Amino acid sequence: MRKEIYRMPDAEARALLASAPYVHLCGTDDDGRPIARTVHGVVVDGALAFHAAPAGEKLGLLDRPVVAFTEEMVAEIPSWFVDPERACPATTYYRAVQVHGVLETVSEPAHKARVLAALMARFQPEGRHVPITHDHPLYEKALRGLLVAHVPLAHLDGKSKLGQNRSAEERARILELLWQRGRPGDPRAIELIRRASPDTPLPPFLAAPAGLRLSVCLGPGDLDGALALLRGAYWNVGNSDEALRRSHLGADAWVGAHDAEGRLVATARATSDGAKHAWVYDVAVHPAQRGLGVGQAVVRLLCDHPAVRAAHLTHLYTRDAQAFYGRLGFAPPRPPPFERTELVLERAEGAPAAGPIPPSPP
Repeated sequence: MRKEIYRMPDAEARALLASAPYVHLCGTDDDGRPIARTVHGVVVDGALAFHAAPAGEKLGLLDRPVVAFTEEMVAEIPSWFVDPERACPATTYYRAVQVHGVLETVSEPAHKARVLAALMARFQPEGRHVPITHDHPLYEKALRGLLVAHVPLAHLDGKSKLGQNRSAEERARILELLWQRGRPGDPRAIELIRRASPDTPLPPFLAAPAGLRLSVCLGPGDLDGALALLRGAYWNVGNSDEALRRSHLGADAWVGAHDAEGRLVATARATSDGAKHAWVYDVAVHPAQRGLGVGQAVVRLLCDHPAVRAAHLTHLYTRDAQAFYGRLGFAPPRPPPFERTELVLERAEGAPAAGPIPPSPP
């Protein structure tokens, strides 16, 4: 790697590779012809593995050096984020991982079965199939006729280009401008830049009460913390943990605050149509942090989130926090210029909208 400042920690590189929807596999055959293919891969037993039919050009890569790689575009950074005149600073922030090694055949039946089971768990998480084992009558013959290959992760090279070459002040300006620009991926880009360069000064929109850290883009790793804050809330009575998980992962905006130990101590989410209406949900603060300003900081951050601030009206329901939200600008709605009646279509939790999918015929 040309610049060590961009090197990704090994654990992060492995996580990015394991979560990649696909990987590119490149090499040359015995005649020196380049071969490049896109495959679904999974990390099993310390190697990147995939499966294929035992025919075709990929066979020419077996037992030869290959490179497998995946990449993730984080944000496009225009030149004026850094320089008011020159075009040169325009760039793209991204994360990428390469695996260098020899493509080896996996021949042991139990090992092949573990790879295929991992592929199914990754790309068909709902299951609905007989579990794959090497000695099951449904799979024993198929396993013998299927090519499974892998590249050991001994030489893993991760690169995370997220503004590490810029000064701390320049990175703070980039965070501010990403927040102002507000493209769908920009809040997540802000969090990745902060993680890559913890010394970046906080722009005003991230100002938090002492000892806390505001986050503009929470994710799967924060679900358990959010559920711990929200269980027992009156508005969630009757909602399962699974419903809460799905609602948070499906939100257009999900923000929060962590304490010095990394524990989630406040959370809030919203959905939005990006123009007319946004709805605030699931605002919660840990009891030990209440009355210290973290609730107001989180709700202000949520209302300023690009997905929410674009809406003309931001709505919420509350039973007993009118005064709290009133200090943040919320007020009872004005009567509409027409009569209206609220209507609700209620479904049992987990019921598919179009009815169950029938099983395949035997």
